[in-house]
Amino acid sequence: MTNLDMGEALAALAQDKGISVDTLLGALADALESAYKRMPGAHEYAWVTIDPDSFDIRVFAQEIDEDGEPYGPEIDATPDDFGRIAAMTARQVMTQRIREAERELKYEEYAGREGDIVTGIIQQTDSRYTLLDLGRVEALLPQAEQVPYERPSPNTRLKAYIVEVRRTSKGPQIVVSRTHPGLILELFKLEVPEIADGVVELRACAREPGHRTKIAVWSNDSNVDPVGACVGARGARVRQVVNELNGEKIDIVPFSEDPYDFVMKALSPARVKEVRIDVETGTATVIVPDFQLSLAIGKEGQNARLAARLTGWRVDIKSETQLADEEAYQGEEWAQGEWVIDPESGEQVWVPAEGGPALSAEQWATVGGPDSDADAERGEGDAAPAATELSHDAPEDAPEDAPEDAPEDAPEDAPEDAPEDAPETAQPAGE
Repeated sequence: MTNLDMGEALAALAQDKGISVDTLLGALADALESAYKRMPGAHEYAWVTIDPDSFDIRVFAQEIDEDGEPYGPEIDATPDDFGRIAAMTARQVMTQRIREAERELKYEEYAGREGDIVTGIIQQTDSRYTLLDLGRVEALLPQAEQVPYERPSPNTRLKAYIVEVRRTSKGPQIVVSRTHPGLILELFKLEVPEIADGVVELRACAREPGHRTKIAVWSNDSNVDPVGACVGARGARVRQVVNELNGEKIDIVPFSEDPYDFVMKALSPARVKEVRIDVETGTATVIVPDFQLSLAIGKEGQNARLAARLTGWRVDIKSETQLADEEAYQGEEWAQGEWVIDPESGEQVWVPAEGGPALSAEQWATVGGPDSDADAERGEGDAAPAATELSHDAPEDAPEDAPEDAPEDAPEDAPEDAPEDAPETAQPAGE
């Protein structure tokens, strides 16, 4: 084979394997260098050059000193029969380098594709993992990334989300997932052009794989309804996503910057009457009608859990009856206490027996303190009951005209004469 024939063969091989000619020439030069150093009498420091135009192969060498450093002029050390020996020795090395180049090429193809969606054909499945054929490479679907109870049949197509691309000695290992929330976004990108174009954004997603998913969508165009765009005409778009997920239910709600409104919509399809936000504890207390309580909570609490994940608030759902009972109980707790005089303000305050902050007369009336209704009926609702002093000492300005002696006609400890018709003292039985 002439050098030009070898060049044509390399060009055809490069086209067939999808590898550049320069990469093959570099692999061939390394293989020939390895083959030369195995020949008897070969120089220790040598290298091979290949002319890319004429494919002329030459071996150059230099002498080395005691320290292993090259010195002196470069000499042409190409053996006379180097072509025949090189062809025999380099074949195996060349094949190995081609495989390595193919693996590197496949790795570079998928290295930057984390977060993309791929379609593969199921090749093998067992209790540990499932293999998907992506064409040139295989993807690994671990058991932990599979939807519970989802057992697709072999040789069927399956869409999956690329989680990680690993470099291994046997080529790239692509790990995919069917449970990742990103799969929902990528599936909607395929079905909803507005999401692919960036007009509609998927702001939040909460998913329980195989059961139910909630997504919050936002529109950057006031003329585009984000929920309607994702649902499609007669639900055609969302139906395609549901079919790909084997019937997993999907709730689509509009995203809102207002936490009250967002929590209310996140609990769809339940109708919410009121939302109370506690920023310090991160809790959203939701009040719903009695007949909507089970729908708001969902089966085994699923609707409430997904709403909490979607909004980022801890959702506490109560019915109107439960709320009324709690408020009544709270009023009963406030009703236990006493009125005292605040030494700082000199005003009457109500101190609950169970502890807690003291209440002014106005606050006490709002909570519904003891006898407030009775006082109102007697016309005394405007004034709080008599208060006791915070200090247990007698006041200094006590009146001096208090009577010292009891009146003469005050009854003695016991009357001397009992009335005639008074009943006699009962005698014990048997006397």
